[in-house]
Amino acid sequence: MMKIKVIGAGPAGLYFALLAKKRLPHCEIEVFEQNPCDATYGFGIVLADRGLSRMERADPDSFARLSAAMYVTRHQILRHREDSVFIEGVAFGGAVPRLRLLNILQDCCEEAGVQVHYERRVEANALDADMIVGADGINSLVRAGNEAAFGATTRTLSSRMAWYGTKRHFPYPVLVFRKAGQGHFIAVAYPYSEAMSTVVIECDAATWQRCGLAAMSDRERQTLAERIFEPELRGEPLLSNHSIWRNLPVIRCSRWHAGNTVLIGDALHSAHPSIGSGTRIAMEDSIALADALKDHPDDVQATFRAFEAIRAPQKQKMLDATEGSFTWYETFPDRMARLGPVDLVFDYLQRTGRISDERLSQEFPRFVDRYGTFSDRRLETVGA
Repeated sequence: MMKIKVIGAGPAGLYFALLAKKRLPHCEIEVFEQNPCDATYGFGIVLADRGLSRMERADPDSFARLSAAMYVTRHQILRHREDSVFIEGVAFGGAVPRLRLLNILQDCCEEAGVQVHYERRVEANALDADMIVGADGINSLVRAGNEAAFGATTRTLSSRMAWYGTKRHFPYPVLVFRKAGQGHFIAVAYPYSEAMSTVVIECDAATWQRCGLAAMSDRERQTLAERIFEPELRGEPLLSNHSIWRNLPVIRCSRWHAGNTVLIGDALHSAHPSIGSGTRIAMEDSIALADALKDHPDDVQATFRAFEAIRAPQKQKMLDATEGSFTWYETFPDRMARLGPVDLVFDYLQRTGRISDERLSQEFPRFVDRYGTFSDRRLETVGA
């Protein structure tokens, strides 16, 4: 009987354990998490449309429970220079409280016979296991314990961001660009229930210094953010849950596995909030690894090779999109200065390099009727 140990009880770790147990019921599968079962950070998370169909095929039962808990919305508003541009039909998908997502996966794992141990910090090399899955996120101890073997590299983005919640309910996701004093700020707000919204606020490195945020406490930074985005918050305060302003790391591993250990999710490649798909990308890693295990139930190394072969091409597309997106966000003050509201929307939609004129017309027909395509905007610029 194969013994599988999963380190990390976030969405990726729990979802892999659940899928693996359903595909191979005879396997002994345990999950180890160093934090308590109800400990989480942040507020609502997004599961984009394009990944939901894969999750439904992977496990209809957990998908049905998750779908029932999601707050689904369409459309998006981008606001710049106090003008708003409405973008119909954005494939935003659904948002769900992070803790609710974890609770659903915890329940499903328990019903399937997966053992989940909380407040248990373990060392991967000390575990008695045929397969070890490192699903312990950006700050992965599994990866850190063998960085050379995984070919791990880390760099840090220069911008700063913090993840808040609010009781101000936004009917649609809104992306706000605002100049305040000597600084440039972005707020991304989206509903994740009937009563709550997530608000992610970001500034560039120059703003961090010029506006004195470096010398402020987290409470003072939160107060400043409330003041800057008061028109959107309408008097509702921001709510903190470990809402620390941080530089996000960019984690990349050139090798997905080492020995009997494999990495998934942010432990393998970190995503970025600006594409709204980090959790979905991690859970799709779980699907691919579970499918590879089903095809090679008695051969761990064959499982790992199949996992990478199945997942790498699609994962690379998402990583390329992520790089394009966070690079765009790193340079947003210059774009704010150069571009008007509509041109900023076009520039924003192009940031990942994945949306062509054809796709733009298919996904946002009303927007295209009103404003044209990327080619149209270029022609207007040349004509000017």
